[in-house]
Amino acid sequence: MNILLTGGAGYIGSHILVELLNAGHYVVVVDNFCNSKIDALHRVQEITGQSFITKKLDLRDATAVEQVFKEHYYDAVIHCAGLKAVGESTQIPLTYYDNNLIGTIYLCKAMAQAGVKTLVFSSSATVYGYPATVPIDEDFPLAATNPYGRTKLFIEELLRDLAVADSSWRISLLRYFNPIGAHPSGRIGENPNGIPNNLLPYMTQVAVGKLPELHIFGNDYPTPDGTGIRDYLHVTDLARGHLCAIEQLTQWAGGMMVHNLGTGRGYSVLEMVNTFEQVTGQAVPYRIVARRPGDIAICYANPQRANQELGWTAQMNLDTMIADSWRWQVNNPHGY
Repeated sequence: MNILLTGGAGYIGSHILVELLNAGHYVVVVDNFCNSKIDALHRVQEITGQSFITKKLDLRDATAVEQVFKEHYYDAVIHCAGLKAVGESTQIPLTYYDNNLIGTIYLCKAMAQAGVKTLVFSSSATVYGYPATVPIDEDFPLAATNPYGRTKLFIEELLRDLAVADSSWRISLLRYFNPIGAHPSGRIGENPNGIPNNLLPYMTQVAVGKLPELHIFGNDYPTPDGTGIRDYLHVTDLARGHLCAIEQLTQWAGGMMVHNLGTGRGYSVLEMVNTFEQVTGQAVPYRIVARRPGDIAICYANPQRANQELGWTAQMNLDTMIADSWRWQVNNPHGY
């Protein structure tokens, strides 16, 4: 298929790109590189031996987005572009709303104009807010607790309205839990700007000596050891989920489907630290600090719907996720 991949130079996007190319798809990548590096795309080409087209543009540039659809025909769009740090979103909410919402609106307008109505959207488990129970099903109430999560929730509502208004749209909402790991080659991985917002890159940068210590945000949550519990899945497993969703969408006459992508198992921050030290043999000094705004205590998925409807399941265990993350960090101590 011919696929437009937005945010294809990012952490998740670059791993999706590898899977798309290895599966024989023709891909055009668009990215504004505000929180990603062109080097990631060069390395994807090296890993796969496949070529693809790259266009540097901002999705909020409506004219540029329309031009992308005039230059190429697409069977589907995978939309990963967006700002994605929970903590940062609480500090600059307008930037998040502007970037994530406006970019998606212009993308959907250009798709409709070009007659391309098959879309996989990169959503997030943050749309569930404070879940009453775990594991989390797709039909749980939605109520995000931070601006980042609300942008994902608002986009979901936007796409739901679009699908109701025009039944020829085929839309997949993939609610990611916590992707970690890296490509086993060690050539592409998570490359955050500044101090990482996510746990694994924070730990690997401490272990490699780039940062002095890990800050654990709160140890007074209602969990067995007081630290937050999350559902971690390998980024390559996550990337495969997009291929499964695309294949399933092509069999639909129209409508929307929603799937959690997670393992169904939660690990606390302290469990992650201990496992990391066991797998890598590296110490991770840490300090307990205040909770972060917008964080919740426990979040892990019920992935059964994705298993049954998409034929997808997470395959890699936590040791593999950590080993791949560490390989990436050791091979790229300063990122790209």
